[in-house]
Amino acid sequence: MTTPWLPQGTVYGTLLNFNAERVQMAAQMTKLPYKAPPQAPVLFIKTANTFNPDGGVVQVPENVQKIEIGATFGMVIRALDQSIRARAAPVNIADWVSSFVLMNDMSIPHTSFFRPPVKFKCLDGFLGVGQQLVSTDVAGDPAQFKIEVRINGDIKQTIDFADLHRNALTLLQDVNEFMTLQAGDVLMLGCDIGKAGGRPLAKVGDRIDISAPGLPALGTLSHTLAAETL
Repeated sequence: MTTPWLPQGTVYGTLLNFNAERVQMAAQMTKLPYKAPPQAPVLFIKTANTFNPDGGVVQVPENVQKIEIGATFGMVIRALDQSIRARAAPVNIADWVSSFVLMNDMSIPHTSFFRPPVKFKCLDGFLGVGQQLVSTDVAGDPAQFKIEVRINGDIKQTIDFADLHRNALTLLQDVNEFMTLQAGDVLMLGCDIGKAGGRPLAKVGDRIDISAPGLPALGTLSHTLAAETL
């Protein structure tokens, strides 16, 4: 039996990295406590207890009616040659990223990004992790990536990664300005709200399938939601 692939380093999520969400949140971002849109990437950590391999079950807490689906790609950071790390910023994705993987950054729906969203996003099993990795050279330009999200077989969202606020390379460059990514870390590109103005919602009993048209080697990332058992 093949052991499921799981991240060996820290997994970082990226908030507000799709243009539609920044437009939707524009008024809120100018209010207290920050009074202006963020100038650097807004990151959070998906802790190891959230990792849930393909085919897994997500246990939904008793008092939660819906789970928000956050389909995205993760960039797996490679072991860097010191001459590359010495550069001021990444100049080539393939130098810094070994592969891409499908991920489902699930959360309890919430509206505030002003504090670390640990209690909404870091519940057990709340990060779906794809089992197939595609090398950066094979994957091609991340701006061409697309994702389809299905719930119980019905398509609920199509995501176009040409709509990122910071494309993959720019995100790497800007994160590198204030922190060092280590080999095995995963940096997610962000989750889109789409034209509907919100991410898909699923409930207990639903099956979630995430796939990437154009990258069939990634397969389909699937999970089912079940009521939490003590």
